[in-house]
Amino acid sequence: MVANEFADGDIDAKTAAFTTAFAKVRAEIGKVIVGHEDIVDGVLICLLASGHVLLEGVPGLGKTLLVRTLSQVLDLSFSRIQFTPDLMPADISGTTILVEEEGRRSFQFQPGPVFANIVLADEINRATPKTQSAMLEAMQEHSVTVAGKMHRLHEPFFVLATQNPIEMEGTYPLPEAQLDRFLFKLMVPSPTLNELSVIVDRTTGAQTPGVEKVLGGREIIEMRDLMRAVPIAPHVRDYAASLVLATHPTSEGAPDITRQFVRFGSSPRGAQAVVLSAKVKALLAGRYNVALEDVNAVATPALRHRVLLNFEGEAEGIATEDVVARIIEHVGAQQRAALRV
Repeated sequence: MVANEFADGDIDAKTAAFTTAFAKVRAEIGKVIVGHEDIVDGVLICLLASGHVLLEGVPGLGKTLLVRTLSQVLDLSFSRIQFTPDLMPADISGTTILVEEEGRRSFQFQPGPVFANIVLADEINRATPKTQSAMLEAMQEHSVTVAGKMHRLHEPFFVLATQNPIEMEGTYPLPEAQLDRFLFKLMVPSPTLNELSVIVDRTTGAQTPGVEKVLGGREIIEMRDLMRAVPIAPHVRDYAASLVLATHPTSEGAPDITRQFVRFGSSPRGAQAVVLSAKVKALLAGRYNVALEDVNAVATPALRHRVLLNFEGEAEGIATEDVVARIIEHVGAQQRAALRV
């Protein structure tokens, strides 16, 4: 385990311990996962920013393997929920069962697979909307309600959901309300030639690489507390808010691409996601303050699933990533002009 140094000492020592712990987790995951450095970093940033992550990519790219490896590196409980059309809400949250003890009968709550620290929601878009909605309370409130009684989930609680963007037949696309619960949406790319060669060598040989546990639940919670304490200057906070407002076509500060191709912009959760993940980026850079480059670095994964294109945007094949990139350029230019004045 990494020494519990980020809970003690001065700010510089805490920041250094935070960066060291992150690097050790990333290095252990790298023993199994080939490439995908940006995806691994994004998943870990979401974990430390107290958010959830949606991984999108075609089958066979290692999305499930990444989640399993993360659970092996962290000393946390893990469960997998395979979403299918016949999955029921009770299959996720749990149910009450009749038990008999010493001749007396009573109803007891039987926890579902959501009662784990790390939950893999595999192919989440294959379940019906009724079942998908069972995840809403768990992801937002960190609790579930069964038979009128609320049950708290185990902390830290982290949901990683996967979906296949190609095979859409028989699927139920996630509604905007549930997409908004994810801090990041990460697009998993196909491997390069060199990466694919390494993958083949690692997975077809006599030995498979193993990993060690390097972080526990208490350390993660303390790292989250440190992250929330990172200060953000008013002009950086306002810059993050301006980025979110610029995703709305009716906003005064919106660029032309937003006005032309966007139907709805991000909710306030988008601003929260940008600021929280930017605080993690600042700590990873060895700084105890948030800079504009931290905000720019996390804006795309935090906002790409919160920007809804209109019919013209979809017909033109506009990517939400392009919209966010133009917004960053536009708002950045506005801020630089304001500073010169």
